[in-house]
Amino acid sequence: MKDSQAGLRKHLQELLRGGSAHLTFEQAIRGLPSHLRGRQPGKLPFTAWRLLEHLRIAQWDILEFCRNPRHVSPEFPSGYWPPSAAPPHAAAWERSVKAFRRDLRDMEKLISDPSKDLYEPLPHGQGQTLLREALLVADHNAYHLGQIILLRRLLGVWKDNSA
Repeated sequence: MKDSQAGLRKHLQELLRGGSAHLTFEQAIRGLPSHLRGRQPGKLPFTAWRLLEHLRIAQWDILEFCRNPRHVSPEFPSGYWPPSAAPPHAAAWERSVKAFRRDLRDMEKLISDPSKDLYEPLPHGQGQTLLREALLVADHNAYHLGQIILLRRLLGVWKDNSA
């Protein structure tokens, strides 16, 4: 049977990965010096670490909501942000980056599955669909990746030719 949503699935994958009008996750984090990951320039209310963890937690939560009817979301808003401004140890940054990448790939796989109807409300939700949740992940990620670029510009570690 032909997947009538194949084109939409392809567009969603592209949107989730970034590129085109949005930068990618890899572009946003590439080359950020470790000593600046917990730095909060000026009056910005965030650091690169807080943004990375927020991205990871929110994306994981949306993914788990889509695939696990028993999933319980973190407390809002405190459960979506890390308690510290900087990574608690050297390996924490890389662990968070790997988890973000894994969950993004898993979301892409989920929306690419032709057995999943992108328009069908999730049985355990309140009208949410896979389409809505994929768009939410893409929109949320793009917003906060833009904040990472702003932060990097203020820290003096962003080059406009980031491609």
